[in-house]
Amino acid sequence: MSPLRTTTIQHGKVRLALHTLKKEGPGHPLLLLHGLGERSPDGLPDEFSQWLGPVFALDFTGHGDSDCPKGGGYTAEILMADTDAALAEVGPSTICGRGLGAYVALLIAGGRPSAVLGAILCDGPGLTGGGARPGSSQIIHPDPRATSSPDSFALAEFCTDVRPPDYALSFVRQIDRLARVERPLTVCAVQRAPWLDAVVNDPETETRSLDEALEAYARPGFREVDPA
Repeated sequence: MSPLRTTTIQHGKVRLALHTLKKEGPGHPLLLLHGLGERSPDGLPDEFSQWLGPVFALDFTGHGDSDCPKGGGYTAEILMADTDAALAEVGPSTICGRGLGAYVALLIAGGRPSAVLGAILCDGPGLTGGGARPGSSQIIHPDPRATSSPDSFALAEFCTDVRPPDYALSFVRQIDRLARVERPLTVCAVQRAPWLDAVVNDPETETRSLDEALEAYARPGFREVDPA
């Protein structure tokens, strides 16, 4: 099964593929963010079939049908900007990210709280990253001639990117202060990297199953709050 539609959106010089998995519905959109080395699903996964609104999925830079820039230079903040471009296209949405996509979901929820109606963080490849502190000083040199997706530079660089817990908490504080919904951050992941442990220990963070999180954010009239 293929997506209902694929839209090309622009982030700088990179063309991103935004896939429509469900076109209509009375609720607000759900945006899916994939894990490291993955791509958007070909069709609507069963676990999201009861979502009341449209469902979209974004291929990050260097993944799926999106462009692979030459020479690498990947950061989670670049993928955060990818997601910001997708939100500009689809409007305020609940975001569900797995693995690397979960980390990006946290960043965009703190960076664009007015556009994120709840962030759901799930297990998946790339969740841990390179740990809380810099590791080996060895520099990985992927083959610059490789053009396949996922980009080998992305795989190498996201496996070693440093994720300090206090950096993750700075986004949690933004979410707690400025989010438009009550309990705006939900962790479904079982694997707990140090950055995610810090997120879970915040009193405003929910921990529950994916089904429970989707039901909470999808139901009509889920409560929005006044950030002022």
